[in-house]
Amino acid sequence: MKKISFLSLLLLIICSGYAENYPYRSNVLWVTTPSNSDWLYQLNEEARITVSLYEYGVLQDNIEIEYHVGPELLPSEKSGTVTLKNGKAEIPVGTMSQPGFRDCKLEIELNGVEYKHHTKVGFAPEKLKPYTQLPDDFVNFWKEAKEEAANCPMEIEKTFVPEYSSNKVDCYLIKLQAFKKKEYVYGYLTLPKKEGKFPVVFSPPGAGIKPMDPMKDIFYAEGGCIRFDMEIHGIRPNLDRETYREISQAFGQGNNSYLVNGLDNKDSYYMKKVYLSCVRALDFLTSLPEWDGKNLIAQGGSQGGALALITTGLDTRVTACAANHPALSDMAGFKAGRAGGYPHFSLYFDGIDTPEKINTMAYYDVVNFAKLIKVPVFMTWGYNDNVCPPTTSYIIYNTLNCDKESLITPVNEHWISTTTRHQILDWIKTQLH
Repeated sequence: MKKISFLSLLLLIICSGYAENYPYRSNVLWVTTPSNSDWLYQLNEEARITVSLYEYGVLQDNIEIEYHVGPELLPSEKSGTVTLKNGKAEIPVGTMSQPGFRDCKLEIELNGVEYKHHTKVGFAPEKLKPYTQLPDDFVNFWKEAKEEAANCPMEIEKTFVPEYSSNKVDCYLIKLQAFKKKEYVYGYLTLPKKEGKFPVVFSPPGAGIKPMDPMKDIFYAEGGCIRFDMEIHGIRPNLDRETYREISQAFGQGNNSYLVNGLDNKDSYYMKKVYLSCVRALDFLTSLPEWDGKNLIAQGGSQGGALALITTGLDTRVTACAANHPALSDMAGFKAGRAGGYPHFSLYFDGIDTPEKINTMAYYDVVNFAKLIKVPVFMTWGYNDNVCPPTTSYIIYNTLNCDKESLITPVNEHWISTTTRHQILDWIKTQLH
């Protein structure tokens, strides 16, 4: 298992200027150091965190810090205050008798401004197991769904996009009929601008309804891979942000979210169209004359990481998969009294804990698709992530029964660095045949 040191990540974050764990251009920097350097503990082992605080780069002293400690994404079990002495304070995080993560949340008020931070530590996460179980008819349900969807004719509209093209890359906007007639998805296809045959990387999107920017991963095509960045809602990805914001407000928020649309029934759940559209995208990509005929990789992050793993489980044409902090993972885990996967149905949606909805979740959970994967998988995730918590990433990784590799970056919240993005492509290249 590979790890990145805290110091390396700290320097990367500060130099990059991104508003990630440490707010962009903030006057304050938190430095939290768990008593075990890998942030991991055995069951019933006591954990401690040492805290230091810098303002304008100057180590602070005699500052009172309020802390709250408890299982991740659940109410705190213990609160208190500590005071920085000689620039440091130690906070008792406690322990766990069952595998999982505890979160230590920190707050201060400095010069009339409130600052917050948090750090999670894990307890035997390699022993985490899913709450979600495999339905008896899971494989047959998806086999029949794919067979039905395959009857839909594949219609393709392909439009050259000069603003995303260069002397190295050609970019096309693709409109693809998928799932049913007059049901479409879109995507940006980027290809190396040279003669030859190339591996294909299929990349489904993160959660939400928002514009797409193929430029953030243009280095795939520049590095010799065909890449398809997919949209899943049938909305043109080149609409302006304000239009997307209005669409998102209409059916992308709270109990109007597409993620709960039809959740009472596995046959009518919104994500059925999405999963089957991912398979249709592979139909399109494997028809490209520029494809090398051998390498078809699924790659994505968050919801995209989930869809990459799901598509790999659904379709044996996929030859490798790379996913960071996958969503939709052990979504009913809250029923086990711990963190469940994004979209955190128990926290943000009403009326979720019904037999019908829990049953539907099992047919759409990454956990059960992970059990079907036989090709190599690369996963990366951070511990401080509250969107796709490390509990659920570990559950997926522990469930995989294939060649697998992980990159653990403890300090990360819901993000990966540019360096890690390139490491993912480097791993993909090691899997090419």
